[in-house]
Amino acid sequence: MTLKNDKINGQLTTGNGQRIRLSMVYCLLPIVLLFAGCYSFKDIGSIPQDVKTYRVQLIENRARYVNPILSPQITDKLRQKITGQTRLTGVQTDDAHYDIGGTITGYNVTTSAISDQQAAGQRLTVTVHVVFKNNLDPSKNFEADVSRNFDYSANLTITQAEAQLNETIIKNVVDEIFNRIFSNW
Repeated sequence: MTLKNDKINGQLTTGNGQRIRLSMVYCLLPIVLLFAGCYSFKDIGSIPQDVKTYRVQLIENRARYVNPILSPQITDKLRQKITGQTRLTGVQTDDAHYDIGGTITGYNVTTSAISDQQAAGQRLTVTVHVVFKNNLDPSKNFEADVSRNFDYSANLTITQAEAQLNETIIKNVVDEIFNRIFSNW
């Protein structure tokens, strides 16, 4: 589509004769630029400029019920998210500026809905105890529990529910950990 400027009317004209007011273009451009910038976390304001490296240690699984794929997948996805959404470089040494570790402490199923005096819905709650060490500023160190709930039909076994919910569980838990570390939520 080719736009031509009609200097008399202050409008842009397409090759088809359609007119677009310049004022409309000038109003929409900042909005488009604003939303385009909202999805980039490469320069997260909460990361000081002197922080350059991070390490994510294996998130161990010490819950009563152990989903064997949860620990390595949460660890890997957290590394990918930090690399993809910050300017930090991942390292595997003890001198990383940010050192992140944790433990899956809860993997519990409870009844979330009852129908005709029978369980109709189940809720899986995943809890991770996060340990964050800022080796450049130890006053910023913290430990915190992050937890997410995942509902599923009571007609499913836990194994069937895990197969359906696995991607969602990992994404949501990783988002929760990432936000706790980098957004102070």
